Amino acid sequence: MTERVVKTPGPDHPISIEKAGRTWRAVHNGQVIAESDNVLVMRETSYPPVAYFPRADVKMDLLQGTNHHTYCPYKGEANYFSINAGNSEVENAVWSYEAPYEAVESIRERLAFYATKIDSVSEV
Repeated sequence: MTERVVKTPGPDHPISIEKAGRTWRAVHNGQVIAESDNVLVMRETSYPPVAYFPRADVKMDLLQGTNHHTYCPYKGEANYFSINAGNSEVENAVWSYEAPYEAVESIRERLAFYATKIDSVSEV
């Protein structure tokens, strides 16, 4: 097993996380999967902002954990979930950092949705 590199955000790779000022909603196949006024928005380098929802505001019964994992040297290992809603399954459409690195600790166990895999993830 190779050792994973751990990097800290900085001027060359900035990451900021702040509480969203409005309610956010994630919708798939016309069904609301998540809605929250307690979303954290991560801005990382030039990537589009990502909304991280608290699990209490996500319909967890519509999600199924998968064996898929990815690694980010700034955030840690991400676990994935598929969505099963409205007779439609979207594989690995949701991710979560169960044990993120210290610099992004505030996103621990929150859920983020791939906007390109579901109908929408947006402010309401």
